[in-house]
Amino acid sequence: MKENPFYKNTHQQRGAFPFHELSLEDYFPAFERAIELAKKRVQDIAERSEEVTFKNTLEALIFSDEELERVSTIFYNLLSAEATDGMHELAQKIGPMLASHSNDVALNSKLFKKIKNLYDQKSTLNLNVEEAKILDKNYKSFIRNGALLGDEKKELLREIDGKLSKLGPSFSENVLKDETTVELHIENKSELDGLPERSLAQAQEYAQKKDKEGYLFPLQYPFYIPFMTFVKSAELRQKYFLAFASRAHESNQSVVLDIVELREQRAQLLGFENHADFILQERMAKSPAKVEEFIKKIVHYAQPAAQKDLDSLKSLKKEMGSADEFQAWDLMYYKEILKNKTLNLDEEELRQYFPLSQVRKGLFQHIQKLFGLSFKLNQEIQYYHSDVEVYEVFDEQNKFVSLLSVDLFPRATKKSGAWMCSYREQGNSSVEENERPIIGVVCNFTPPTANQESCLSFNEVLTYFHEFGHALHGMLSQCQYKTLSGTNTLWDFVELPSQIMENWVYEKETLQLISKHVETGEVLSDEMVEKILASKVFFAGYNSMRQATFAWLDYSWHTTPRSEIKDVASFEDQVLDWLRVFPKVPGSLASTAFQHIFYGGYSSGYYSYKWAEVLDADAFEYFKEKGVYSKETADSFKKNILEKGGTEDPEKLYQQFRGRDADPLALFRRDSLLNA
Repeated sequence: MKENPFYKNTHQQRGAFPFHELSLEDYFPAFERAIELAKKRVQDIAERSEEVTFKNTLEALIFSDEELERVSTIFYNLLSAEATDGMHELAQKIGPMLASHSNDVALNSKLFKKIKNLYDQKSTLNLNVEEAKILDKNYKSFIRNGALLGDEKKELLREIDGKLSKLGPSFSENVLKDETTVELHIENKSELDGLPERSLAQAQEYAQKKDKEGYLFPLQYPFYIPFMTFVKSAELRQKYFLAFASRAHESNQSVVLDIVELREQRAQLLGFENHADFILQERMAKSPAKVEEFIKKIVHYAQPAAQKDLDSLKSLKKEMGSADEFQAWDLMYYKEILKNKTLNLDEEELRQYFPLSQVRKGLFQHIQKLFGLSFKLNQEIQYYHSDVEVYEVFDEQNKFVSLLSVDLFPRATKKSGAWMCSYREQGNSSVEENERPIIGVVCNFTPPTANQESCLSFNEVLTYFHEFGHALHGMLSQCQYKTLSGTNTLWDFVELPSQIMENWVYEKETLQLISKHVETGEVLSDEMVEKILASKVFFAGYNSMRQATFAWLDYSWHTTPRSEIKDVASFEDQVLDWLRVFPKVPGSLASTAFQHIFYGGYSSGYYSYKWAEVLDADAFEYFKEKGVYSKETADSFKKNILEKGGTEDPEKLYQQFRGRDADPLALFRRDSLLNA
């Protein structure tokens, strides 16, 4: 164990993990050792004979698994971002080990008795706000994880959790496998008429890496989106669309059904009607009925506008001389033409104004203007891949705030999408007060080509700002305990810091910070800025309906009795039928690649994106009133939202920032849907 990098004292600067020393063989013994240490500490706490205190019981429990937290964090972050050979197989062994240990803690009756003892006398313990919150959270966590069950039901819970611990990684592995092995191979350039040169070069370089002639398109967003937006051949768009829309169609259908069934069993074992009922007890929405009401409200405002959006595309297709029925693979193609026609805004022309180097520079300036942070590249720290850049982050007094890693381009070892992650959360540890965080931002942006640096699409710019909002939540945290710090807040509140950041991308002052034409060096003109501002509500109805559809699909999977679900395809068709604005494409499935809810932690919570949009729309109205770079408003957002994590109820934190509750109509006002 002395040579294992998880236990050697060889961490890099600022506590960065020595990824360059890590091998696949290091994980399993590191997990075994970490679980052994945690078990011993938990047992010591449970068996201790002295009087129960907050410090010797709950605080000791919080610190008991520090090694396990470190090993798990590294392994699961890399499983998403750099899953080298053998890691998915290893996850099948590690998942049940972790589930078993978690059950051992949650179902330890002696330990729970001590936690309950503290909870029952909490009014006499003189706890501060955060200590009281963490006591309440831990007491409820024990109950929600089976502490009150009888022995037979506890064993059943262990069995269920063990199975679920394997199914999530399997689901993700199956999606990744299709995204990186199913490819559209085009040998003749003439078939790709309409595709921008940058995208052609990207596909050609990818084909060369695979020792193939011509152009190769895997099922990854940086390839898929430009193809579906610009390629003129409807036949090729259809072929690519069907491949993308059926990712893991075969491999994940049984996995989905197994996950749903086990989640239902678990919830009912704990006394809840279904998984959504269980999850939403710990969310701002509180109940499935509230979520259903919220989604239907979105549909009420968005569906008529979405239908108008689609009708405009159908009319455009006819105007352009096509008699064919409008299809799903036509959507992005004709939407781009319509945007060009109505707004005179060309996405590929716009992309040239967002070279990654300028977007990064402008984003850092934007964050400095709001929150006083500065970023210093540290090239001495080695991370898990050469693409990753590592920054030291400092405040206005030049005091160290956080380490930040940024990993932006797709790889065969990385799952699709974009996310923020934490390698070390802010807060006290057993050896140090206020340990500063180590945060990561991971994306799958358009990579550079041999002749030009990466230029981001406008949507990629929005994503970059979004994930940096999450990163700020982690970096600026000022909490006592790590389990309440940063993004450890309710899931329908956690998207507020990320989604509010997207609003600035539609502000002239910010656009001129982040834009610089890759060839001419020109900043976006006032005319271009006005076009971008106009594009903010372009297809807002359709975009809202798309999110509502995903939210309803998630909600339906976790409120419908498993006994009523025959198979994935028919169930998906049935629950989404009332939301469709054009017919279902045979062979397409959303559920089998819906990583957010079957692996990413958003089960029964996908609605939270739109829920948080209500908050971010209302919050940004406040910034607009005071000035988009108002220091006073930014300081209040930092103090009441970003620094507080989950230490207080989200409703209270928002009220402290805004001075009132959020206006539920702010979202529909921003999207111009109130009178659509």
